[in-house]
Amino acid sequence: MRHVLKSLPRIAVLSAVASLLIATAFGIHALLSTGYAGTVASSQRADSLHAADSSISIAAVGDIMMGTTYPVPQLPPDDGRGMLVPFHAVLRAADIAFGNLEGPLLDGGTTTKCAGDTANCYAFRVPTRYGAYLKDAGFDLLSIANNHALDFGEQGRERTVRVLDSLGIAWSGIPASSAIRVVRGRRVGFIAFSYDDDSNNLRDLDRAKVLVRALAAQCHIVLVSFHGGAEGAKHQHVPHGEERAFGENRGALRQFTHAMIDAGADLVLGHGPHVVRGLEMYKQRLIAYSLGNFATYAMFNLNGPNGLTCILEARLGGDGRFLDGRLVPAKQFKPGGPVPDPVAAIIPVVRKLTTEDFGEAGPIIRDDGRIDIRR
Repeated sequence: MRHVLKSLPRIAVLSAVASLLIATAFGIHALLSTGYAGTVASSQRADSLHAADSSISIAAVGDIMMGTTYPVPQLPPDDGRGMLVPFHAVLRAADIAFGNLEGPLLDGGTTTKCAGDTANCYAFRVPTRYGAYLKDAGFDLLSIANNHALDFGEQGRERTVRVLDSLGIAWSGIPASSAIRVVRGRRVGFIAFSYDDDSNNLRDLDRAKVLVRALAAQCHIVLVSFHGGAEGAKHQHVPHGEERAFGENRGALRQFTHAMIDAGADLVLGHGPHVVRGLEMYKQRLIAYSLGNFATYAMFNLNGPNGLTCILEARLGGDGRFLDGRLVPAKQFKPGGPVPDPVAAIIPVVRKLTTEDFGEAGPIIRDDGRIDIRR
């Protein structure tokens, strides 16, 4: 994994150096893995998404915060062991499964984030043992670029990195960090952005383009994720220009996503608004502007649109072009945890948002969740 080592404390530096030495032996400055090529596809996707060809399949979800021990323990039944099980088949069947890790993996430490105001301020501390549940579910790539990555300071982010490294889960988010995995003989690059300088900053467009171009020069396919946009049910549409929330500039997302594809990205995945947003096609590449709350426990609003979620399955050609995909519908009820949604309520929502925001630039979203490009 290609990280800027000076941004990490000493222990993380040693871990990163070890990863770099291992990767260099294979001729790539990255964390390498064979992913999940060759695993048995789930019945939900076998009919269209996993033909015996040179394509690569991605399964992507939004925010993941499986429970917190701060300010008081709020953990799911059976200590979270079964929270992700309903979607193991879909996540494991993909060549690469991605999600946004919304909060540090940490068992102790202190936070100065909320200054005693835990009623109106949220700081998460997810037990480190929950990392094994993410690995068991099939996650290969996680973003740690978000507004909760530093809830417990650099200590929390450092511990998160150590846990993910120990599990073989690649990550990005610390400034200048990216990761590479080898899937079906192709190098797949991954880089995650958020809206401030504690992460790869999506608002620094020139720097972001430099980072993506550098990654694209090393890889056959590049995945970009971003944490940005205003939050909540009133913000499901993607506006032109900058978005603001809680006094912060959360980015000009249409400009950012297009610039990333111009720089070499092949699939752009958004999260942060806590609701699902529409899909756009740009230069034969797919953009998902927000994948919503996927597995968020106790401290999240799950009413109405906030409780509707999905797994985005995307099949990319060997050159990175979007071929087809599917929305796997899911839902969360308080206190949280995703379950299959037999009425597939998210599908017409995404179709409507896609049509209203992007018109002919949006893909076709069919009643069964299949996603096709317009011919």
